[in-house]
Amino acid sequence: MLKKIDLRTINVIQYICALREGGSLPALALGDDDFKYVLKFRGAGHGVKALIAELLGGLIAKELGLRVPELVFAHLDPAFGRTEADEEIQDLLKFSQGLNLGLHFLSGAFTYDPLALKVDSTLASEIVWLDAFITNVDRTFRNTNMLVWHKELWLIDHGAAFYFHHSFTNWQQSALTPFALIKDHVLLPFADDIDKVNQRFKQILTPDVLRRIVSTIPQDWLLWPDSDLDSEQIKKVYEDFLTTRLENSDIFVNQIKKAKDASI
Repeated sequence: MLKKIDLRTINVIQYICALREGGSLPALALGDDDFKYVLKFRGAGHGVKALIAELLGGLIAKELGLRVPELVFAHLDPAFGRTEADEEIQDLLKFSQGLNLGLHFLSGAFTYDPLALKVDSTLASEIVWLDAFITNVDRTFRNTNMLVWHKELWLIDHGAAFYFHHSFTNWQQSALTPFALIKDHVLLPFADDIDKVNQRFKQILTPDVLRRIVSTIPQDWLLWPDSDLDSEQIKKVYEDFLTTRLENSDIFVNQIKKAKDASI
């Protein structure tokens, strides 16, 4: 029997502020458990697909032993935000009714600066491997998407991963891509243990583990008006994409080594 991953569900009771400018407009919000969360909205940018990428990327990272803030499902009541003065935010909240995704807010954390903090080769290799595996186009010098909290490195913002799902055609070809964009990864210069990490991570991410992670996607995030596939078929594509990519990890591992050599 497939062991489920149980994520907590909280109710959002207060929109505190937008965290930065941009199309996705993530926000700092308060949950009914009195904790603050970075809220990712289903009504923003790429909608539920960005939430799926955030969820899968975060859960895979956690399974691999990397630090990611606690992920929670965040319910937004239909009445929430009606008193919001900003029309753009009001529309965002209106189209985000229902289940969204929250990450526990790391109070006092600061953005990772590669010039200020050296990352050891094992951790750097683990993060570079992860991002090549899930085809995460972020984590660059321009946008590191990592925080330093209590002197430890935490991964955030996986919403740009799994970019194949925005067209959702020919996932087989996408699963076998070398992922050339890894050349821009902020930690690539320090990733000296890729082969060892690849061997270890392939043992951790068994087919059952990947199936369990994919099964966590909420049903109502899989009702895509632009797709002829039902929710179970969509889940199967994600599962097959990850399984195929893992079985052929040498393709993106070789690309990592090639990009690293070219940067020296």
